[in-house]
Amino acid sequence: MATVNRTPLIAGNWKMNLDHLQAVAFVQKLHWTLKEAKHENGSVEVAVFPPFTDLRTVQTLLDADKIEFALGGQDLSAHDSGAYTGEISGQFLAKLDATYVIIGHSERRQFHHETDEIIAAKTQAALRHGLVPVICVGETSEDLEKFGASAVPVGQLEVALEGVASDADIVVAYEPVWAIGSGQAATPDQAQEVCAKLRAVVADKLGADAAARTRVLYGGSVKSGNIAGFMREPDVDGALVGGASLVVDEFAAIIRFQKHVGV
Repeated sequence: MATVNRTPLIAGNWKMNLDHLQAVAFVQKLHWTLKEAKHENGSVEVAVFPPFTDLRTVQTLLDADKIEFALGGQDLSAHDSGAYTGEISGQFLAKLDATYVIIGHSERRQFHHETDEIIAAKTQAALRHGLVPVICVGETSEDLEKFGASAVPVGQLEVALEGVASDADIVVAYEPVWAIGSGQAATPDQAQEVCAKLRAVVADKLGADAAARTRVLYGGSVKSGNIAGFMREPDVDGALVGGASLVVDEFAAIIRFQKHVGV
């Protein structure tokens, strides 16, 4: 497999938190915190995923203040337009200069009953509009006990990548459902084992070059105190951060993992 330098991606999924005014204050404070710490912008890519109602406001702020954060949506419709009340088209996200969109988050699978086939259709919708899908896969504690750590996420990713072109730009996020919000993260070894198998799926479906350049993230109770261990693993290229991405100092410390953990 070809070796490439994958820029680490630290992604903050705000979920249903922060209105558009709170979002402005948060992004400004995060930017100032990183600037005061002399964070090198090119060393790590930072992406924020606000609620839909915040996107235009955050986009305007990033543009006006020349803040080098990428912007992403938390979901999108499998449809491009039409009579789909409450849905958000990938076209709308693209017009807001969004780079990324989260697809198949465990909460969408659990609470909105999204199937692997729906997630595959949303992946295609993202790619149609030039968005980079952050494809989330992961197992519940029941899955873990019954099938082991990698079987379910591997199967989910195989379906999501059906029909995806070999030159497509994608991100894969491994989020063990049993770890999300529990305070009990997977171990670095556990994360590495599954992320390596997910990269192998990308290689099988899209080819070795795609596998070499595709970033695989870990998500599940990520904190500044444990990011070091994950980022030392060869197949972990960043983190999808939930609760900790809502705390400026904590999220800034996660972003700055290269400085304070000696990776």
